[in-house]
Amino acid sequence: MKREELIKDGERIVFYRSEIFPPDCRHGFFTSDMDFNPLRCPSDILNQNVHKIASALDFDASGFVSVKQIHSADVRNVGKCDGGKFYFRPSDFECDGYVTVESGTALGVRSADCVPILLCAVNGNGETISVSAVHAGWRGTVKKIAVAAVHRMCSVGAVPERIFAAIGPSICQDCFEVGGDFVQSVREGLGESACLRYIVPSKDKDEKFHADLWSMNRDQLLSCGVLPKNIDVFGICTCCNTNEFFSHRGSGKAPHGTQISVIVMP
Repeated sequence: MKREELIKDGERIVFYRSEIFPPDCRHGFFTSDMDFNPLRCPSDILNQNVHKIASALDFDASGFVSVKQIHSADVRNVGKCDGGKFYFRPSDFECDGYVTVESGTALGVRSADCVPILLCAVNGNGETISVSAVHAGWRGTVKKIAVAAVHRMCSVGAVPERIFAAIGPSICQDCFEVGGDFVQSVREGLGESACLRYIVPSKDKDEKFHADLWSMNRDQLLSCGVLPKNIDVFGICTCCNTNEFFSHRGSGKAPHGTQISVIVMP
């Protein structure tokens, strides 16, 4: 993990990137310096922010794909024809993950405690052949959206052993307090063993628990054949670091912004 600071048109842009990704794979987990919440941020500011990240990662903003998220496990194949949807023109679909093989296409997912995952697949020469961006909320995690992304990448030529994944800033286990309904959802979706592995009882609250979304998503990637050395878990908690990230829990569930995580197909 590396923290980057750029000055573009007199403004500071901060983002984090994974150091295990190949050099040709431009990507970034951006901070609360820019808001991408369409429910609270005016459209002109949203558009300006899209152009800022496009400048930071050197891509054409018209090729940016980041539609409405619905806490699903739906991962779509997208390309240049989908560029600009949602921010610059109406979108004809909603989902929580994307895969592309088309050069110049940038993929973005928004989060404010949910887990953003960026993935990059390379060929035998180490060149990027496809990229993916995933919004893994707890519902999407239980539905195995990380697995869906890997399978979708493999359907367009990737092999699991050559997929790199970065699990970005999101809520940690200590901060992610959940109730019995969450535990039951995990039990029904992933089995009792998942409850025992990823969920621990609260030390001071009855009927409350703490869940580890980082490990849940990491282990799902491993189950698909992604190598341990190719998974970068940043370990940055959005709720613990509200000075740099938007956080649903950290804001007391009051109205808040969302940061964005972006990856570009070379």
